[in-house]
Amino acid sequence: MPETQLTLPVLGMTCANCSATIERNLKKMDGVANVTVNYATDKATVIFDPSLLKQDDIVAKIKHVGYDVPVAKIELPITGMTCANCAATVERTLNKKVPGVQQAAVNYATEKATVEYIPGLVSRREMIAAIKRAGYGVLEAAEGELEDVEQAARQAEIEDQTRKFWVGVAFSLPLFLLSMARDFGLLGAWSHQPWVNWLMLAMAAPVQFYVGWDYYTGAWNSLRNGSANMDVLVAMGSSVAFFYSLPVTIALTMGSTALGQHVYFETAALIITLIKLGKLLEARAKGQTGAAIKKLMGLRAKTARVLRNAQEVDIPIEDVVAGDLVIVRPGEKIPVDGVVVEGRSAVDESMLTGESLPVNKKPGDDLIGATLNKNGRLKFEAVKVGSETALAQIVRLVQEAQGSKAPIQRLADQVAAVFVPVVLVLAAITLLVWWFVLGAGFTPAMIRMVAVLVIACPCALGLATPTAIMVGTGKGAENGILFKNSEALERAHALKTIVLDKTGTITTGQPTVTDIILPPGDEGTQDNLLHLAASAERGSEHPLGEAIVQAAKDKNLPLVEPEAFKAVAGQGIIAQVEGRNIALGNLKLMEAQGVSLKALQTDGDRLQAEAKTAMWVAVDGQLAGLIAVADTIKEGSREAVAELHRLGLNVVMLTGDNRA
Repeated sequence: MPETQLTLPVLGMTCANCSATIERNLKKMDGVANVTVNYATDKATVIFDPSLLKQDDIVAKIKHVGYDVPVAKIELPITGMTCANCAATVERTLNKKVPGVQQAAVNYATEKATVEYIPGLVSRREMIAAIKRAGYGVLEAAEGELEDVEQAARQAEIEDQTRKFWVGVAFSLPLFLLSMARDFGLLGAWSHQPWVNWLMLAMAAPVQFYVGWDYYTGAWNSLRNGSANMDVLVAMGSSVAFFYSLPVTIALTMGSTALGQHVYFETAALIITLIKLGKLLEARAKGQTGAAIKKLMGLRAKTARVLRNAQEVDIPIEDVVAGDLVIVRPGEKIPVDGVVVEGRSAVDESMLTGESLPVNKKPGDDLIGATLNKNGRLKFEAVKVGSETALAQIVRLVQEAQGSKAPIQRLADQVAAVFVPVVLVLAAITLLVWWFVLGAGFTPAMIRMVAVLVIACPCALGLATPTAIMVGTGKGAENGILFKNSEALERAHALKTIVLDKTGTITTGQPTVTDIILPPGDEGTQDNLLHLAASAERGSEHPLGEAIVQAAKDKNLPLVEPEAFKAVAGQGIIAQVEGRNIALGNLKLMEAQGVSLKALQTDGDRLQAEAKTAMWVAVDGQLAGLIAVADTIKEGSREAVAELHRLGLNVVMLTGDNRA
C-alpha cells in the first residue's frame, strides 16, 4: 500500500526540544517512514504506511508523549432521519467509520450532528460523504445562509408530510368505511363480489407505495447499515397485511378460497396513514423548536451605518467587519460589539443584563450588539462581528444546550438501539404461538403479529427526552435563563440554593416614584415639586425621568414644556421651567451647581439604604426636595419565592445596587 502523508497541528510545545521529543517517539512506531515536527508552525508532518498504522494511533502517541492535538467542533444539519435509531446510525457512522472524529452526537429532535474532530485528519466534506453513504443527507449552505436553508428544509418536510397524510386520508377513510360496512353486513351481496377486493386494492396501493414509501426507504437504509429502526416495523407490519391480501384477492377472483376469504387492505392503509399523522405532528413540533433561537436572533439590528470614504453608508449587519467605524443615532440598536470612539450616551443593556437603568457610555467604553442607544449619538469601532458577538455566543450556548445529550437520553438511546430487534423477535413468537401452539390459523396469527409490530413503534422513546430538553432550554432562553448543556438542566432537580438577580427578575424592571420629601420648613407642596420636576423631565428619555413624568400624569398634574433643557451625562438634567432654573440629578450635579444638601442628607442616606435611587431637586440654586425612584416588586414574585421555599430551596437575592 502506498505511503500517506499526514499533517497535524500540535499544542503544548515550548521549545525546539519538544519538537525533537515528538519526532523521536513517532519514529519508533511501526509503519512510520519519516517525521518532521516544526516548532515554529506547531505542526507535525508524518509519512506512514496506512496498512500498518492508523491515523488515530499517531494522535494517541502525540498525546501519550505529553502534547495535544487541537479538536475542532462542527454542527451538521441532517436530513432523512425518521426516528431515534436513524440518529444512532448516523452517530455510529461518524464515530466508528470516519478516522479523525473524536466524538459525534446526533440529536433526532434538532436534526443536527455535533462533531468534535481533528482538522488535520478529516474534513467537513469527508464527514458529509460518510453520512450520505449511510443513506442520509446534509444541508449545505454558505455561512449566514444555513439558518434559512434549515428553515426551508423543515418547512418542505412539513409540506411533504401534510400532502402525504391527506392523500392517505383520501384513500384510507373510504377504504375503511367500505371494509367495515361489508364486514358488519351493512351492504348488499354485491359487496362480496371479487371486483370489490380489486377496488380495495386500487385504493390501498397509493397509500402503500406513495404515502408509505418513506418507510420502505428508511427501512432499507437502516438494514443496510446493520440496524433496525421504526421504519422496519411499519414497513413489515403494513407489508404483511398488504401482500397477504394480494394473493387472496387473486385466488378469490379465480374462485378459490384456499388462502382465505378476507382481505386486509384497510389494515395496511390505516397503519401507514395513522403513523403518517404522527410524523406530521412530529415535523410540526420540530419546526417550532427553533422559536427561542429565532427570538434571540430577532433582537439584533438588521443593518449598520458605517463610515466608508468619509460617508455614512447603511449596510447589512453581515457585511460589517472588525475595524469599521459605526454610527448609532438615538433610539437605534447597536449592531455589533465595539468600543466607543466619539460621543456620549446612555445605553439600555437590559436585553443582556436585565437591568432597566441605562448605562452611561463615553469614549473607551465597551458596547454590546443588540443593546439600545437611548439619547446620544455614538461613533464606535467594531471589535466583534458575526459569530463573535455576545448575542451570537448566547445563541450558540442555547443551540449547544438543545443539541447536547442528557444522561437519561443516553440511556434511552441504548434502549432504543435494541428495542426494534426485540420487537421483531416478539412479533415472530406471537405468530408462531397463535398459529401452531394455540391453533388459531395463519390469518388470526398474522393479524396479531402485525399488531405487535405496529403498536411497538419506539418513536416516543427517542423523541421524548430531546424534545423536553429543547422546550426546557428554549423556554429558559426566552425568559433569560441559559443552561450550559442538557446535563445542567437534568441536574437542576438537585439544586439546594437559588440565586436571583433583583432588577427584572424579582422586580418589574420599570422604576416608579416612591417618595417625595421636602426640606424642613419649606412652604411648597409635594405636587408643586413634582410638577416642576416632571415638566423639566419632559424632554428626557431616561427611565428615571420617565418615571417622574408618569407619576405626575397619574396625579393629573399639569405639565409645561421647558423653555430650556440640557442633559448632563452621568449626573442629571438642567432645565428652565416657568422662568425658574431647575437642576435634577445626583450628588455630582448638586455639587457642580453649588447646592447645599445638609437639610436632607439624612433622608438621602436612608433612601439609599432602602435600595432606592434618590434624585435631588434644586430650584434657582436652592435645595427644593428629594424624589426617590425604585423598582417595584413584580406581581407573582412573592408567591414564586414562597413556592421555592416550600420546595426546600434556599433563595438568595444578588444585586449590585448599593454596598451592603
